[in-house]
Amino acid sequence: MDEHLVALEKRMQHLQEAIRQALAEHDKAQAGILKEELTRTQRAWDVLCGLDDGPNKTQSEPAAPTPSEDDGDVLPVRDQIHQALTLLTVPAPPRLLSQVHQAFFSGSLNTARLSTLRRDEERSFRSAPYARPYYICAAVTSDLLSPARALLALSTWPLEQRLVGPLTQRVHFLTAALRLADAAENLTGETELPQHVRQLLQHYSRNIHGYSTRGPLDLTALRRAAAAELEIHADDDADTRAEAARRARQKLGDAEQLFGNTLRNVASRRRTA
Repeated sequence: MDEHLVALEKRMQHLQEAIRQALAEHDKAQAGILKEELTRTQRAWDVLCGLDDGPNKTQSEPAAPTPSEDDGDVLPVRDQIHQALTLLTVPAPPRLLSQVHQAFFSGSLNTARLSTLRRDEERSFRSAPYARPYYICAAVTSDLLSPARALLALSTWPLEQRLVGPLTQRVHFLTAALRLADAAENLTGETELPQHVRQLLQHYSRNIHGYSTRGPLDLTALRRAAAAELEIHADDDADTRAEAARRARQKLGDAEQLFGNTLRNVASRRRTA
């Protein structure tokens, strides 16, 4: 977890510098956007450190209203995706992102809106590269360097972190289990884990070799089992992704490194048809 906290701290420092620059240029609108992003990043840091009591409201406090289409979401969908991905630190499908956001950020995520989100993000990047603090982009396959199906990532991650090889799905699953277990353990003020958090971790626990599902959920045992299996796959997966990243940097432009080489993928399919 320490390296993730360091990454978030660096992100907060970068945003603070960007806010100062925007204010120096008298761009209050951009400064406001960056300030909101800084607040969200700070909250992700708080969650991992156990300082965020947002999901831990006591029963005496009034329940927050459920966001609706009429009232509008508390945060834009892309910001909710950013929160969940920042917690996981690995590319993830919309369903998992929705579960993570509901469990740790106390808000539903409308996955129906995600069908066009990545295309909108790519269009925005191509029209004005790096104009936003971050983009919701695609995970990229290690073989064709094409967008991985239904896997979202963050543009601020290193290319190696956004690539997907033959072993990566399992590595991502185990990494996510470790991140979620850390975040769950840092939740404070609860006699037991919130239901959505417990259900999510139980799903992971049933699919990790070496973890016994008998008895109550044991976060320490879950982390131990996930880390042990991760050690088996991590080096081979890292080598595959490092080699793919080298090829991608040689062959792809900035946009293709973020969103995948779709033209090459189409051409390959036509040749094999």
